[in-house]
Amino acid sequence: MASQDSNEIILDTRAFLVSETDEKGIINFANDEFCKYAGYTIDELIGKPHNIVRHPDMPRAAFKALWDTIKSGNKWRGFVKNRAKDGRYYWVFATVYPFVSCEGSKGYISCRRVVSDMEKKKYEKLYKEMRAGER
Repeated sequence: MASQDSNEIILDTRAFLVSETDEKGIINFANDEFCKYAGYTIDELIGKPHNIVRHPDMPRAAFKALWDTIKSGNKWRGFVKNRAKDGRYYWVFATVYPFVSCEGSKGYISCRRVVSDMEKKKYEKLYKEMRAGER
C-alpha cells in the first residue's frame, strides 16, 4: 500500500471508497474500503464530520466549490488529498451526489477511486498554488 513516499497510501486500482453523510456532512455510512484507507473503524466514523479525513494541504476554495455545488443539487467531481488516522495521506478522484431520501431527509453520497500519478502531480501543484493565494 505504501509508495516511495512512506507517508503516502496508494489505493488499489480496484478500490472504490463510498461514504454517505447527512446534509451537514456528518457520516452515516462508510464502506469497508473507506475505513481501510482512512484507518478508522466504522464505529469511529459514524456520527463524525466527514472532514475527519480532510488533509491540511487541501485549499479551502476546493471545499467551498464542492459545498456550493452539492448544496445547489448538482453532482461534484474532483481530486482530493485525504489524511488517514495515522497522519499518512491518500489521493482520490471523488464524485459527490446529493440525494433526498424517501422520508425527505437530504444527504450526500461520495464515491472515490484511485488517481493516476499524472493527475496527482497536476493537483498537488494546483492546490499548492491555491493555498499560497489563501494566505
